[in-house]
Amino acid sequence: MPQGKIVKALSGFYYVQDAARYIQCRARGVFRLNKVNPLVGDEVIYQAENDKEGYLLEVLDRKNELVRPPISNVDQAILVFSAVEPGFSPTLLDRFLVLIEANDIEPIIVISKMDLINSEKVKLEVLDFAKDYEAIGYKVLLTSTVETTGIEELSPYLDGRISVFAGQSGVGKSSLLNVLRPELELKTDHISSHLGRGKHTTRHVELIPVGSGFVADTPGFSSLDFTDIEAEELSYCFPEMRERSGNCKFRGCTHVKEPKCAVKDALEKGEIANYRYEHYLTFLEEIKDRKPRY
Repeated sequence: MPQGKIVKALSGFYYVQDAARYIQCRARGVFRLNKVNPLVGDEVIYQAENDKEGYLLEVLDRKNELVRPPISNVDQAILVFSAVEPGFSPTLLDRFLVLIEANDIEPIIVISKMDLINSEKVKLEVLDFAKDYEAIGYKVLLTSTVETTGIEELSPYLDGRISVFAGQSGVGKSSLLNVLRPELELKTDHISSHLGRGKHTTRHVELIPVGSGFVADTPGFSSLDFTDIEAEELSYCFPEMRERSGNCKFRGCTHVKEPKCAVKDALEKGEIANYRYEHYLTFLEEIKDRKPRY
């Protein structure tokens, strides 16, 4: 049986790329019985009815998967956050980073719309945040689709990999893809001055060839729930805490009230940013307050 990759899912159809051909497939009823939901990014076994249509028979093992956006086998996440319009949100960025870290996906932070900054204070704040995340070990790129700055630096990271573009609505994900591949002409929209956020211009998940890799343009969203992360796992999603937790006196330290905590010691020394630790505490309480799953 032939094998291919799902590169697009829309209205109950799965578009499978197998070398140079694309097959529009439906999923067999066995997927519903086995509670398997095919995702963009899945490697699948399919049966072709003709040159254009067929059926999915099997989804091969995934190395990872995301729920929102629904995609699998991701090599890296390009987290796009705008400097302004909407303003840079380290809280929302940290929520994305926790989810990405929990799925063992490499994140790259892209701060877009640098050309729209009209305040020296805001510029310095954004640059300070960029330095903080670089100090943690994250790659941070400062970009402008208008001035096309930072785009050439991003391109090599996309080659030979499946990258998911994710971020809050209106931050310029589609605009970045349009610069990378102008022929795409992906729809973009302006920020709502009343709501302070962009309209959802991407309606489905699709893998788009860029260079020798694929990137996924995904529907924008403004919140994340930690439904699959347990309280004891959270600190491992913060690299600066993860690397120090082995030096805590107590095994399983939550870095909240325990004595001789290496994380809190680093916090007092200024080695961990206060806002990152505050986000950790907020997320920890959110997880603890979560209703039990049965």
